[in-house]
Amino acid sequence: MFALPLGADGAALCPLPPWRAEEFLAHMDRGREFIGRFNGLPDVVTDLASSRAFLEAYAAKEAADAGLIRAIRLDGVLVGAVILRQMDVPQGTAEAGCWLEPAAVGRGLVTRAARTLIDWAIRERGVHRVEWWVSAGNAPSIAVARRLGMRKEAVLRGSHPHRGERHDEEIWAVLAPEWPAAPATGRA
Repeated sequence: MFALPLGADGAALCPLPPWRAEEFLAHMDRGREFIGRFNGLPDVVTDLASSRAFLEAYAAKEAADAGLIRAIRLDGVLVGAVILRQMDVPQGTAEAGCWLEPAAVGRGLVTRAARTLIDWAIRERGVHRVEWWVSAGNAPSIAVARRLGMRKEAVLRGSHPHRGERHDEEIWAVLAPEWPAAPATGRA
């Protein structure tokens, strides 16, 4: 398997193709309640067919240069992912996102993986602006945005319906000229 190490702790960033749908569903089942607190994905990926459809949609996005998904693995086990939900290279914009199952929380995996993905989008694809949309109540994800050097630009009050309630959403972003000048960490 192709893998980009994310540190010396056995963490790696890897492709997540549709043929991994069964593994992806098992990952979602392990983290369904935790991930679903702020993310609608567990309500979408509920069986093997929906798992495969989700990964096929991201494979199509990657083929169209319009987004991508990368698995976060810890000692070879799928524990989360980072995504470019959308990417418009001609416009120079992208929206990044993430999730992690509870067993992998607190190790800096999302920050390292998102940094690698954003670095790739800016340096390799020429994206000028990367956004991070997050529920205002999702303190861990907001902390990741801060660690990535993003700035909070807006709060969209009551904009996000999730499990029968409306949530405020924050938009955080970083621009290419603000992105750290550290050497690229590798290819996403």
